[in-house]
Amino acid sequence: MEWARCLIEKSEGIEIRIYIQPRASKTEIVGLHGEALKIRVASPPVDGQANAELCRFLARHVGIPRQYVQLKSGVNSRQKRVLIEGKTLSDVAAALTESLSSKNSEHP
Repeated sequence: MEWARCLIEKSEGIEIRIYIQPRASKTEIVGLHGEALKIRVASPPVDGQANAELCRFLARHVGIPRQYVQLKSGVNSRQKRVLIEGKTLSDVAAALTESLSSKNSEHP
């Protein structure tokens, strides 16, 4: 997967460009959507529920506490930027690749 298009290394951490699809049947990484990582989220886009679910999902898959995941922009948009602290670019790329490959192995 060409993660360079959606992962940006910053001094404070790794920024991920995300395209979110709320109200999905389950929360999962789909793949790339242009220059962003497409993630389906089961929560509705009401009162920040989808944003909170997105941050919990990313923290779980990258292996960090939830407080190290911050929504930087896109609170009311499908296009978001999320900052991951405490991990390297290769750590985040490996975690996302593993999540995507395990999803794809479930559905041959």
